[in-house]
Amino acid sequence: MGGEAVKQAIRSKALELGFAEARFTTAAAVDGAARDLAGYLADGRHGAMQWMARNVDRRGSPQALWPEARSAVVLGENYGPGRGVLAGLDAPDRGTISVYARGRDYHDTLKKRLKALARWLVDSHGGAVKLFTDTAPLMEKPLAARAGLGWQGRHTNLVSRRFGSWLFLGELLTTLDLPPDPPEGDHCGRCRSCEAACPTGALAGGRIEPRRCISYLTIEHAATIPAELRPLMGNRIYGCDDCLAVCPWNKFGRVTEEPDYLPRAELLAPRLAELAGLDDAGFRALFAGSPIKRIGRNRFVRNVLIAIGNSGRDELAAVAEAALDDPSPLVRAMAVWAVRRLRPADRCVALAEHCLAIEAEAEVIAEWQAR
Repeated sequence: MGGEAVKQAIRSKALELGFAEARFTTAAAVDGAARDLAGYLADGRHGAMQWMARNVDRRGSPQALWPEARSAVVLGENYGPGRGVLAGLDAPDRGTISVYARGRDYHDTLKKRLKALARWLVDSHGGAVKLFTDTAPLMEKPLAARAGLGWQGRHTNLVSRRFGSWLFLGELLTTLDLPPDPPEGDHCGRCRSCEAACPTGALAGGRIEPRRCISYLTIEHAATIPAELRPLMGNRIYGCDDCLAVCPWNKFGRVTEEPDYLPRAELLAPRLAELAGLDDAGFRALFAGSPIKRIGRNRFVRNVLIAIGNSGRDELAAVAEAALDDPSPLVRAMAVWAVRRLRPADRCVALAEHCLAIEAEAEVIAEWQAR
């Protein structure tokens, strides 16, 4: 069977297994990817994501990860949510969770399908195969663009003409030498919708400043979130979809048919008051099987308290005040901020000594974390 026939067989099997798209490219380095990564790290834009600076030499090329690899099969899974993605931002007493985290953890579903495709590929066509998701040091977005799956939009995520901004990516590297698909060109044109939509101004000129990005701040950033950025976060308690949701190419997308990616009812518009009261056991129970579980209870409740502080709801002031005695210094520090945003001045004066002690503790902890 020739290379093109093998490609078509792989693509057909991938679609049969539930993937939305399968494209092919070589396993050689993507032009400019290693250079762009080096500049990103040199600017310090990775912030607290120190894992990005590890294995940096291996990140620059698939063949640096596995020298025997000759081809890459890039798979896409559609998690399209349909319309109304940003509707929850108008409900200040409820939290907004990024679309990708409203269902089950996509890593589990994606890896299961990748393993099934890898086993079939070896059994049917020989060679050796290694599979990758975004937990491995593989620069998947440049690889996907070269494979023709889409292009990196000005929000820096992949955009597909068929699925808009809503694709999960997975990859198989194989020792088989398969003909590459043509790359996808950039189709953003003069559109700047994603940059204009960013609540914190983290996007400009096709580049991202992650240290201002709400997704980074609510998920990757472990310490207290800078005070000047908290009011801009609104009620976004895990991730942010604004830049993805406004992309005009989403009009060609479609709602996912994968049950694992459909939202759980309790995560569509959860009440902030209930989330703020979660202890560790309650947090783990609510987010079992969810990617949200990864950040831990304290970081999550920190985010919830910032949303409470932004709510303007008097009835949530008592919720914030109750968190002043939370076991976590991180939670207590954000409770102080929320109380000061919601309580009248006389009540804040009465709490002043307690709040100052919490803030002093938070500053010491922040200095320690920065070392």
